[in-house]
Amino acid sequence: MPTPAPGDDPAPHANPSTDTTVDQVFREEYGRVVAALVRRFGDIELAEDVAQEAFVEAVSRWPRSGLPPNPGAWLTTTAKNRAIDRLRRESTRDARHAQAAAMLGPFDDDDVDPDTVSSVPDERLRLIFTCCHPALARDAQVALTLRLLGGLTMAEIARAFLVDEAAMSKRLTRSKQKIKAAHIPYRIPPDHELPSRLAGVLATLYLVFNEGYLPSSPDVEVRTDLSAEAIRQARVLASLMPDEPEVLGLLALMLLTEARRPARFADGVLVTLPEQDRTLWDARLVAEGHDLVRACLRRGRPGPYQIQAAINAVHTDAGLAEATDWGQIVALYDQLYAVTPTPVVALNRAVALAERDGPTAGLVALEAVHGLDGYHAYQAARADLLRRAGRVAEAVEAYRTAVELSANPAERAYLAGRLAELSAARW
Repeated sequence: MPTPAPGDDPAPHANPSTDTTVDQVFREEYGRVVAALVRRFGDIELAEDVAQEAFVEAVSRWPRSGLPPNPGAWLTTTAKNRAIDRLRRESTRDARHAQAAAMLGPFDDDDVDPDTVSSVPDERLRLIFTCCHPALARDAQVALTLRLLGGLTMAEIARAFLVDEAAMSKRLTRSKQKIKAAHIPYRIPPDHELPSRLAGVLATLYLVFNEGYLPSSPDVEVRTDLSAEAIRQARVLASLMPDEPEVLGLLALMLLTEARRPARFADGVLVTLPEQDRTLWDARLVAEGHDLVRACLRRGRPGPYQIQAAINAVHTDAGLAEATDWGQIVALYDQLYAVTPTPVVALNRAVALAERDGPTAGLVALEAVHGLDGYHAYQAARADLLRRAGRVAEAVEAYRTAVELSANPAERAYLAGRLAELSAARW
């Protein structure tokens, strides 16, 4: 008989009237629940399955019994009980527990092998390092972790990688199959293995932050839980690896970006950087980000996140948009493209070039960028530059394409507004 879930809490909160409460808890707790289950059972697919089952159980129970005092603990306990039930039914409980113990290392401090000790203090950060195994391709590491810890849907992850959902689903399936075939253990890596996994961890945290800052979901304008969690884990990582300048660079980049959040939306519409009220920016986060950028510069080991942080530092240095030093920003994008020659970097450089040299120069640079026709930010940038260059008919078509490609409701509202203004002026 299955172990009963802890649904009869002694002091339930007010009954949720819709599934919105469960959806919010899912977004906030999914990563914690999966991390705890992987640590307990050493099986990522089992952890995912029973975590999903626990949330299904919550949808059924909570509208009747009320939200438990600690939803995360309720979900973790429910999922753990379901995992134990499943292992018992499969008659493999002892073997699976022994396998999990082997993967996670001994629990007796007197018997700990120094080569297996990890000083990573945060359970979710440990799981990110675990998923970023060097045997997996970088995009597979990041996608797998986004699915597990961010609770992102397949569609959201696919948009983050600029691929279609079916392709991303196949990619994740292949990664899991490779893990099983190669017997890659889900264990906490010892300290000497952390640097080899750092790049994947940083990429994951950055994508989690970006998904929170401007979600690709059509249902929400912003997900502060994801951005806050990415910043929290970056702070943990910075305290753990203070001599890694890219860690400090990523933290600085997040803080300087997050500082602008209070000015990014107005009545459900995105406000672009040049139009933002800079008095609304968080001065404390700006100051902390600038301090970190200066600390990175003193190291003299520039990397992609440090350069992006420096770009954001230049933006937040200017009290007015007109005072922005676009020459310095273009030079920093040149440096960034030299170390990370991606189409997205080239796109951002073209936008900066347009600010320095005019929209025609920006369009010339943009036309040299390939592979981004289906990316909403590319079409939005192209539309804006065409508008500024006086090529109205082309700008209208580009805005229409950008609206169609954009999923975020605040961004769609902004682009639709631009399109409406341009269309009205055209006639």
